[in-house]
Amino acid sequence: MSKTKEFDNLQHLNELKEKAKLGGGEKRIEDQHKKGKLTARERLEVLLDRNSFEEIDLLVEHRSHDFGLEKQKYLGDGVVTGTGTIDGRLVFVFSQDFTVFGGSLSEAHAEKICKIMDMAMKVGAPVIGLNDSGGARIQEGVVSLGGYADIFLRNTLASGVIPQISAIMGPCAGGAVYSPAITDFTFMVKNTSYMFVTGPNVVKTVTHEDVTSEELGGAITHATKSGVAHLACENEIECLQAVRKLMSFIPPNNLDDPPVVQTKDDPNRKDDKLNSIVPENPNKPYDMKEVIHLIVDDNDFFEVHDLYAQNIIVGFARLGGKSVGIIANQPSVLAGVLDIDSSVKGARFVRFCDAFNIPLIVFEDVPGFLPGTDQEWRGIIKNGAKLLYAFCEATVPKITVITRKAYGGAYDVMNSKHVRGDFNFGWPSAEIAVMGPKGAVEIIFKKEIEKAVDKEKALNEQVEEYRRKFANPYIAAGRGYLDDIIEPRETRPRLIRALQILENKVDSNPKKKHGNIPL
Repeated sequence: MSKTKEFDNLQHLNELKEKAKLGGGEKRIEDQHKKGKLTARERLEVLLDRNSFEEIDLLVEHRSHDFGLEKQKYLGDGVVTGTGTIDGRLVFVFSQDFTVFGGSLSEAHAEKICKIMDMAMKVGAPVIGLNDSGGARIQEGVVSLGGYADIFLRNTLASGVIPQISAIMGPCAGGAVYSPAITDFTFMVKNTSYMFVTGPNVVKTVTHEDVTSEELGGAITHATKSGVAHLACENEIECLQAVRKLMSFIPPNNLDDPPVVQTKDDPNRKDDKLNSIVPENPNKPYDMKEVIHLIVDDNDFFEVHDLYAQNIIVGFARLGGKSVGIIANQPSVLAGVLDIDSSVKGARFVRFCDAFNIPLIVFEDVPGFLPGTDQEWRGIIKNGAKLLYAFCEATVPKITVITRKAYGGAYDVMNSKHVRGDFNFGWPSAEIAVMGPKGAVEIIFKKEIEKAVDKEKALNEQVEEYRRKFANPYIAAGRGYLDDIIEPRETRPRLIRALQILENKVDSNPKKKHGNIPL
């Protein structure tokens, strides 16, 4: 080959690559920026380690000839796909390009996403999807719908095998929402991203409700009301940085262990603040997040689902440099009671941690399940059972610390010794009983109280007697349901030591295709 020919070939290749990087063109890129949004490629630059992105299928074009589409072809066809690294660890990525046909999904677009998902499964690496799409490309009809189904199947088969993260960076409507729904974590951006099955116009036509896109399916709506979004971020940069942080806690696949990070935080550190954090009055709230921050490495706790079902707390931290999943009742919200939303939120998190070999740390202060017709009619029984099922099923190391209340069935559910809790500790302030002292006394001593001259005095006396006998951790410890009663300030070193003991834990469930969780 002559040097001139070689030069022409290289020049042509470089011209194609430069053209591809412009997506739908400079005008549409400018429009994207005016909306406060980054382009598909700019997002990848923020998400991935510097200069680590390796693109795949840069030159793919759609194959449609209907409705004049053969005259509108863009290299890459509206999605940027490839590999990169986050903190030096391999990830597969796709980033939809709204400047090309509104990021709509075509046959070729779907094939690009499926290709990287297939590759990710083969090599055991996470998939991160940056969604910014108007939905199926209408001009391609059922072919684009089939493309979505191809993606959904891969999401399902990959579930529990490799981590799947979705960041919603713009619109995500119709069938497009079901791919993020299957993935493990969904992040959204306030004011610029939204998700819904049917948009505001259809809602108005069918139900006569007037609602904006933001109200119907914005980041705050899904972070607070539906629980679809795990985090609602202020802007795209914050969203992408949050994805990076999440990835620092989780392994690349279900056969590997989570990453270990060196810390200068002394594993034997004891914090005296913990000894006085639980109020003497059993009905007075306190903030369980403060407990968590005082115990984990470097006070660093990455909470997810922070705005949804706030009576339970879930998130990631490290103890002795090792990743742990934390699930905790929150006494400062609804007294930490378990209800439908908190049970489902907790169950989903427990199952993720179990799938990816992340030990579970439980901080328990739960007065029971929320009573009332609303909860009963909406299925607190089956939904509460989801959390119970998740803890029973989990085979990772499971450690529980009862800080105060552990009443009724909620005691069983929150990783008790009876559902294969490995280490179960109680603080001296722990109260383990079938129900609270007042409720118990009103049942046990109903007749005696009714006969008493001073009923209130009689009730209070029996409450104090019941509290002295039963509202403490010593009966449970005497039966081996608690492995030890520990001083609160010793919690961090005791948890780290327990994790070291359980490092090579092997447990299993009976052989089966899969269980039938009460959905």
